[in-house]
Amino acid sequence: MRSTLRSVRRQLVLSLGHVALGLGLATAGASSAWAENAVVRIGYQKYGTLTILKGKGDLEKRLAPLGVSVKWVEFPAGPQLLEGLNVGSIDFGNVGEAPPIFAQAAGADLVYVANQPPSPTAEAIVVPKGSGVKSVAELKGKKIALNKGSNVHYLLVKVLEKAGLKYTDVQTVFLPPADARAAFERGSVDAWAIWDPFLAAAEKQIGARVLADGKGTVANHQFYLASRPYAHKNPGVIKAIVSELQKLDVWAANDFAAAAKVLGPEIGLNQEITELSVRRFAYGIQPITTTVAAQQQQIADTFFQLKLIPKAIRIAEALPDGVGK
Repeated sequence: MRSTLRSVRRQLVLSLGHVALGLGLATAGASSAWAENAVVRIGYQKYGTLTILKGKGDLEKRLAPLGVSVKWVEFPAGPQLLEGLNVGSIDFGNVGEAPPIFAQAAGADLVYVANQPPSPTAEAIVVPKGSGVKSVAELKGKKIALNKGSNVHYLLVKVLEKAGLKYTDVQTVFLPPADARAAFERGSVDAWAIWDPFLAAAEKQIGARVLADGKGTVANHQFYLASRPYAHKNPGVIKAIVSELQKLDVWAANDFAAAAKVLGPEIGLNQEITELSVRRFAYGIQPITTTVAAQQQQIADTFFQLKLIPKAIRIAEALPDGVGK
């Protein structure tokens, strides 16, 4: 474990410089950008390392000497968060794989900043504990709740495909997580495509049974994105956020219990549930690579073929300078 963490630390130090340079955000001249925006508005959801960073308060400490404060804005899911980015209510945030694709198709001027490694077990299709459904193939004709445009949207497409079903073979019911859980508990839907910590809560609190997770099917990357105009005007802020996330990753990967203790109050869940989620997160923030960009393009192409987005998009147009172009 220690040698792995040392390797992660070395990689993260190298990655930080690559992230800043890849965005065209050289630190020279960054000091003038601090004064342009005295507040950085960060969108977050009830999961992940960005929310742990909020709970720890390290970013505020990092930015305070530079005269920059942090405003945290909560969103129920990734699509809503990126809509906030699109309309200018936030400057930075993190989401799963699908939301940036929907946002780009809607014309959002965003840029991928970095991503976490894959965490395929942190999302799943679940059924009630008393359900007679024992396999994904048995979902044919069934109602499945999910948040439209979230990472689980692609998960559902791929697990159905793996089971020999088409996306149109099931009835999708688009609901945000809280409403989806209520429908799931009422029996209004037969299954639920959901991510951690909602997944862990459903498992521990109501005995939801995992029918299929993303392992062997999808990567489930988490992405950090910024408004492109904000990123270009405020390179030092972006670099500071990534730097603090790198430090946090090393700390959290070495102490899941401590990370869960910070995250729990932020998401309103107990230590056991939160720690299960934390253990399924992936740590080691990385700059966007051509490989990850190609995976995103595949998702975008799939969504266009299914007519889930109104037009074909090129992921390259939302990448940092010099990546995938």
